[in-house]
Amino acid sequence: MTLSDAYLEINMLFFLYKPISKPLEITVDHSFLKFRCVRTLLTLLVLSLIVITNISWAQSTIYPAHPIKLIVPFPPGGATDVIGRIMAQELSKSLSQQVLVENKSGDSGNLGAELVAKSQSDGYTLLLAALTSHSINANLEKASLRYDLEKDFSPVAVLGVVPLVFVVNPSLPIKNMKEFISYAKANPGKLTFASSGAGAPQRLAMEMFRFQEGLDMLHIPYKGSGPAMTDLVGGQVLCMSETVPAAISFIQSGKLRALAVSTSKRISQLPDVPTVIEATGVSNFDVVSMFGILAPTGTPKAIVNQLSEAAKSILLRQDVQDRMLTAGVYTNYLSPSESTKRIHAEMNMWAKVIKDSNVKLSEN
Repeated sequence: MTLSDAYLEINMLFFLYKPISKPLEITVDHSFLKFRCVRTLLTLLVLSLIVITNISWAQSTIYPAHPIKLIVPFPPGGATDVIGRIMAQELSKSLSQQVLVENKSGDSGNLGAELVAKSQSDGYTLLLAALTSHSINANLEKASLRYDLEKDFSPVAVLGVVPLVFVVNPSLPIKNMKEFISYAKANPGKLTFASSGAGAPQRLAMEMFRFQEGLDMLHIPYKGSGPAMTDLVGGQVLCMSETVPAAISFIQSGKLRALAVSTSKRISQLPDVPTVIEATGVSNFDVVSMFGILAPTGTPKAIVNQLSEAAKSILLRQDVQDRMLTAGVYTNYLSPSESTKRIHAEMNMWAKVIKDSNVKLSEN
């Protein structure tokens, strides 16, 4: 029955019950009227439910309808947290809905990642991922991880990268990467290099370079970049591959000597420092710490694309790029499909480095 039919039913009822001057001349079938009245009321009830359902469905398709949680799997203050807070602030404006940062640190970023992986696939719980670290963890801790980086997430966007720089204590007679290689080969097993942990991107970058050049070096792991940098400046260890934000003040003050940056092209923060490719002549060396946004797998494609387009528009703005660079982050947007390919390539690259260098988590 349509709305028009229901309208006619109601009018018929009004007609039948309309007061008349000679009621005794009309015979009314009350059972019939009762049946028609009940039928009409049921019809109106069904139609009302249909209207309410359609309104609810329409509201459910509006995204976002309530605040979004952006999980940062590391403590406040680091690069991941800074990127997360900039993006949360700007996405809140773009989406006209609050995006709230929640720091869920622990287990080298795995705690927060697992939380998001097991969340509902509705677009309301997202991960600000340290993609390089997560890619390394996925290979190095494969047996113990309770999530799969490639199967349990739908990439929204790669947001940017933090370059690394190879530095040495200035007491060493090393001015460039070729001299670094010569010194290491002349002193096998004696050139010590620090790292912030067994599975840190900083350590893996040095392992990659060491393997490519056939160098015998001694790894000294630390619990974080701070203690490692302190001992490097003090001369307790001799060299390190570190993020540019962590090392740049020591480079500018002369406490450390920069030899090369890990990116394929020179960077604006250290324009006079060559790339590893320039400094050594190797055909390929491009290592960065990469960051992006991931959603739980199964998140509707329309939501993933909406978030990705919003992120793209934000990252194209010069003011956002400047704020990111202050934290040492170079914006580099990649679409969902491009991000998927990049994460897969990152996984494969670190799997090879870990195997070639025989990296073990127990070293940390």
